[in-house]
Amino acid sequence: MRERLTPGGLRGRLLVAFVVTSMITLAVVAAIVLGPLQTQLRDQSVETLNDALVASVPEFQTALREPLNDPLGSRLQSVSRASFDLRQRVDTRLLFDADDDEATLPAFFYDSDFTPSTTENAAIAALTAIREDRSVTTVEGDEVTIALRLRNQSPDPDGVLVAQRRLTEVAAAADQVRNALLAGAGVGLLVAIALAVTLSGTLLRRLARLRAAALRITKEGPDAPAPRDTGRDEVGDLARALARMQEELRLQEAARRSFVSTASHELRTPLTMLQGTMELLAEDLRDGGVDIEDAQLQVTNARRELRRLSALAGELLDLSRLDAAVQLRSEPVELGELARAVAAEFELRAHERGVALELHPPAEGCWGRGDPDAVARVVRILIDNALRYGPPGEPILLTSSLHDGRAGVAVADRGPGIPPEEREHIFERFHRGRAAGAESGFGLGLAIGRELAERMGGSLRLADDEPPGARFELLLPTAEPDAPPRPARPELSRSS
Repeated sequence: MRERLTPGGLRGRLLVAFVVTSMITLAVVAAIVLGPLQTQLRDQSVETLNDALVASVPEFQTALREPLNDPLGSRLQSVSRASFDLRQRVDTRLLFDADDDEATLPAFFYDSDFTPSTTENAAIAALTAIREDRSVTTVEGDEVTIALRLRNQSPDPDGVLVAQRRLTEVAAAADQVRNALLAGAGVGLLVAIALAVTLSGTLLRRLARLRAAALRITKEGPDAPAPRDTGRDEVGDLARALARMQEELRLQEAARRSFVSTASHELRTPLTMLQGTMELLAEDLRDGGVDIEDAQLQVTNARRELRRLSALAGELLDLSRLDAAVQLRSEPVELGELARAVAAEFELRAHERGVALELHPPAEGCWGRGDPDAVARVVRILIDNALRYGPPGEPILLTSSLHDGRAGVAVADRGPGIPPEEREHIFERFHRGRAAGAESGFGLGLAIGRELAERMGGSLRLADDEPPGARFELLLPTAEPDAPPRPARPELSRSS
């Protein structure tokens, strides 16, 4: 049954994330702004009122110099005028009290609201200012009361100026800011929801295309159409990574098919020959007419085909061990002596081809660090390739040397060399060059050699020497001959 994409989970999580983030942000802004806002506005209003009263004190003190019993009421007129001027600047209620003795009733009293008496808060503030001879400011709720002592030329006080004001504009301003913030919060939440829906929809559509491409690859194999996404973000990177993975799968599949085809042919040929040889020998033995020379020739051919089968089995075994990441040892290896020992294994085969294996080790020794069995396996691969592709009668040179802090073994032949277009591919698994003939391998040897070299911290490369021939170099880290070896591990295949 075909699976269906269910975007609700991711879309819902994105929506919740956007909304929660917006709500938290708005809550923090509200706590920062609305909390101290009303207090700051109240303090500013009180300070403004106090500054206005202080600035009007000289005018009220001038009014105190008017005669108290003037029939024309000049003192009352002066106070009224000063009060009017002050109220034009600051909207407030003014109480003016001219007092000669704090123990008696006021000798002169003025109320800008024309009430018969002061409010309780104004009276308390006035008495406090008289008794303590200081300015008094009190705030209760949204009402502020300020009392200032008035003085004439004498050191004795002449009266008290009391101003009362309701700070209704503070609460109104705070309410306006709060309402504006709530409106902005609502708009912000709507925008967050719209962005979450839009972004999640776009993201889910792109992910759905990638998922469909992955399902096509699963169903149709690596030859299915590659996913395309031109976005320069994580989803685009995922699409490009999926395309690269598909390309690698395509190359591996092509290599696998090529290997299966090659291996099938290579296995069929020796097996058919072995079967025919055994049948002929059995027939000759049964008839009693054995031709010794012909039998020896058939045995020689059978041995050659058996070596090819053994080489294929050994390469496949090495490849499986590399893929299983079998631990390699790391210990000092004398590369000159190891090359000499490996060359001895190929003396018979080299003699059959009329090829001389020439060794050129340094006089002082050449010590590298690696796994002796793995190093020997790489040298076997290089000598085997040189014998396969080198012309008969031409020598094969094995050189061990130290240079640039690396210890190396080089194997050089005088064959046709490596074409420039194949130099980057000869180390790939199952790659066989165009010059591969009936005696060629299966395209695994150099790939195994490079992987072994890299697992030991070294490298296997094709030198840039000029033709004729090809020169391969195995480079390893240098080592001291007395360094202690590490624990051993199972040996790699020694098949050549």
